[in-house]
Amino acid sequence: MPQYRAPVEDTLFLLTDVLGFHARDNLAGFADASPDVVEAVLREGAKLAEEVLAPLNRTGDVEGCRREADGTVRTPTGFKAAYDTYASGGWMGLSVPEAYGGQGLPHTLNTAIQEFASGANLAFGMYPGLTQGAMAALLVHGSEEQKALFLPKMVEGAWTGTMNLTEPHCGTDLGLLKTKAVPNGDGSYSITGTKIFISAGEHDLAENIVHLVIARIEGAPAGTKGISLFVVPKYLVNADGSLGARNGVSCGSLEHKMGIHGNATCVMNYDGATGWLVGQENRGLNAMFVMMNEARLAVGVQGLGQSEVAYQNAAAYAKDRLQGRALTGAKAPEKAADPIIVHPDVRRTLMQIRAFNEAARALMLWTALQADILHRSEDAKERQAADDHLGLMTPVVKGVLTDRGFANAVEAQQLLGGHGYIEEWGMSQFVRDARIAMIYEGANGIQAMDLIGRKLPKDGGRAMMTFLGEVQTFLKDHGEDPAMAPFTKPLQAGLNDLQGAVMWLMQNAFAKPDNAGAGATDFMHLFGLVALGYMWARIAKAAQAKHAEAPSPRWESKLTSGRFFMERMLPETALRLTRIKAGADSTMALAAEAF
Repeated sequence: MPQYRAPVEDTLFLLTDVLGFHARDNLAGFADASPDVVEAVLREGAKLAEEVLAPLNRTGDVEGCRREADGTVRTPTGFKAAYDTYASGGWMGLSVPEAYGGQGLPHTLNTAIQEFASGANLAFGMYPGLTQGAMAALLVHGSEEQKALFLPKMVEGAWTGTMNLTEPHCGTDLGLLKTKAVPNGDGSYSITGTKIFISAGEHDLAENIVHLVIARIEGAPAGTKGISLFVVPKYLVNADGSLGARNGVSCGSLEHKMGIHGNATCVMNYDGATGWLVGQENRGLNAMFVMMNEARLAVGVQGLGQSEVAYQNAAAYAKDRLQGRALTGAKAPEKAADPIIVHPDVRRTLMQIRAFNEAARALMLWTALQADILHRSEDAKERQAADDHLGLMTPVVKGVLTDRGFANAVEAQQLLGGHGYIEEWGMSQFVRDARIAMIYEGANGIQAMDLIGRKLPKDGGRAMMTFLGEVQTFLKDHGEDPAMAPFTKPLQAGLNDLQGAVMWLMQNAFAKPDNAGAGATDFMHLFGLVALGYMWARIAKAAQAKHAEAPSPRWESKLTSGRFFMERMLPETALRLTRIKAGADSTMALAAEAF
């Protein structure tokens, strides 16, 4: 059976020594997140992931969810007990304000716990993950009455949450939606329509499900300008908070899908269901984007989680599987063959995944820290800088971490040879589960287009200029340090390629927008490589300092992984730049009929 071990030590190192987490006591909730508290939270979260969630991963995959004749959905064996353990441990409200029953701790900690849950059992982790996203939207855009009514029960875990966007005829283009909302005259609305691909839309884990649904009020403008957001509970809620009658919302069917079988992906039918407006009329996308952006970052975490668990199991297999002899002579002469870990191509596979995972974790936590700054800082300039960072990095975290997370799961599967294709080894499930992360919450091609078409030029390119300036400042500060040369020199080359790509797009994309479209995915990955390279440079600086204080093979291994990234992975920026500069001519030349 596959195993999972949460990367607690690496997370602690990144928070404490690389990202300066404990220097943020000026932010609300951070004073309570002392080093001892952070370590205790991470270790307890790891225990939950390793001992409760991971053993159910294969069970959930094999059993899947089951829809009963009455429309109710049964989750796999053990999921309800695991959910009760998760909820009773207070994990749902880890970063929710104390006013609603949460612990008020930094969102950064919650992000680390999300990685542990995603690595241990992705399908399970989606249930609380979606609830946390729904709570985030209500916290920002819900009325005081809505927050008081829904949030405490969601924090408690008694109620869960969902987001309902996609319809059978429209996915990314939400302006085409047909779900309608008719005023009832008492402040509520009657919601009618069908939503598809709704994760956790119906299940037996909680007594109520709070759906956030986008719909068009009768007479509203066409397109995205006429979309409103509504809160539609599965069971109506009485004034005293108790559950009332069943609402007009039901699961019409379960999707039969490639992976994440333990999560109920539902077709949801709204037949005159009662809902209440969240935020302003016709401004629903503004409210939903809070949840969508939260979800996009969480999906990036899922990509990392699957990459990490795939790596762990591939590395364990490589140290145990005997096949062939090392090119430099037998390393285990007492055995019939050497373990495959001795072979350079096996090492290449493992090093690529390992080097990515460590930098991706840093990028994920750095971005989560910016979310905390945005929502908790009292400094307007600091909040603006954090908002710029989040806008720029969200498509990168979502797109790059899930693209690479899936590719790494495939590479790890390949390392097991035929056993990787056999279900009981678990690698097939990691591949199948990781695949969805590239698709939902905005397919990765859409993320790339959002980055290049909206986020890059926003505010005159202020966010990108800030990022480029920060990396250049780091290189200036450490460029004369010989010990840092293996990291600063490759990073400078990658940064030059990124700057070259930005300049080429500025000169060639406005007059011919197809140039931007054709180069968008390459630009996203070029940017991602530089961001990961910057993380490795910061990791290396901190690891060198730790090694100087107390020499350890741990720091030597980390520095070796960093050098591998700089030597073998970061140079891909040059390839990406070449592709971008090729423009769109050959991409767009064929007539549609030729395909």
